Amino acid sequence: MPGEARVGDEAGGAVSTAAPLGRSFWAGVRLALGLCVIVGLLCWLGTGPFLAGLRLIDAPALAAALAIGVLTTFCTAWRWSLVAGGLGVGLPLRDAVAHSYRAVFLNATLPGGILGDVHRAVRHGRDVGDVGRGIRAVVWERIAGQVVLVAVAVVLLFAFPSPVRPFLPVATAVVVALLVAVLLAGRLLPHTGASRFTRTVGTAVSDVRSGLLARRTWFGVLLASALAIAGHLATFLVAARTAGSTAPLSLLLPLTLLALLAMGVPANVAGFGPREGVAAWAFAAAGLTAAEGVATATVYGALVLVASLPGAAVLLARRLRVPATV
Repeated sequence: MPGEARVGDEAGGAVSTAAPLGRSFWAGVRLALGLCVIVGLLCWLGTGPFLAGLRLIDAPALAAALAIGVLTTFCTAWRWSLVAGGLGVGLPLRDAVAHSYRAVFLNATLPGGILGDVHRAVRHGRDVGDVGRGIRAVVWERIAGQVVLVAVAVVLLFAFPSPVRPFLPVATAVVVALLVAVLLAGRLLPHTGASRFTRTVGTAVSDVRSGLLARRTWFGVLLASALAIAGHLATFLVAARTAGSTAPLSLLLPLTLLALLAMGVPANVAGFGPREGVAAWAFAAAGLTAAEGVATATVYGALVLVASLPGAAVLLARRLRVPATV
């Protein structure tokens, strides 16, 4: 029948585009690790913390999540547009916002937590005729966000008491040493020759210079990243209050940062896994309870899913615009 041959350019395209990744060994390992964390938490705490948090979600929390989601999605889309422009594969901000909403929705509903980003990277690359640069633009945009998040986390974790505070000096020294090593490698390695490693390093250095550190992009990338992080922190604090936590903000802030850092680990099931595990440990180590941490992280995941629902509308609108084929 007409319309059945194409089940949807967007959702179907996302799955088919990411199929090689889903079939790979490491993708299976990442998914298994996320499942192990969830199963471990269920064995340890039972279903109570998960269900208790979800039952406490109310209309004000959902409205706040949607409003904050507009800010964070716009900021990440702006950052992506800046980086893509710097790499020579320009992306209008309006399109970046639509693609980012779609990616957030797919990340929140498909296993692995990264398939939405894979989809937007490949889709943009195909649109501009350069899949390689399209993928690199998303990779560097995500890396920029993580670098700023780590920098903000280090400052705030030093400023406020947290379970990891005693280990921060050593961890910071290791990170700085790694960054210095990477920078030295980029400068000292020859930029000519047939070595694949040499070409990769040269391309990475060029991308960073033009996509992240260029005069027309660096401030916007930094500002967009900082605002997006502020939005994620605000959503997590809303989740904590919704889940019933009465801990002071000075205690909750470092704990939410640790949970956000855990979200960068690509070993989850639709976003769930490391975030809940780290939240359980961090809340318990800070003198609260592991159940409170799991409930907060679960509510956060639900709020993020609600905030991503405009992405479902983008998918639906795209499907309706695509003419049916036999």
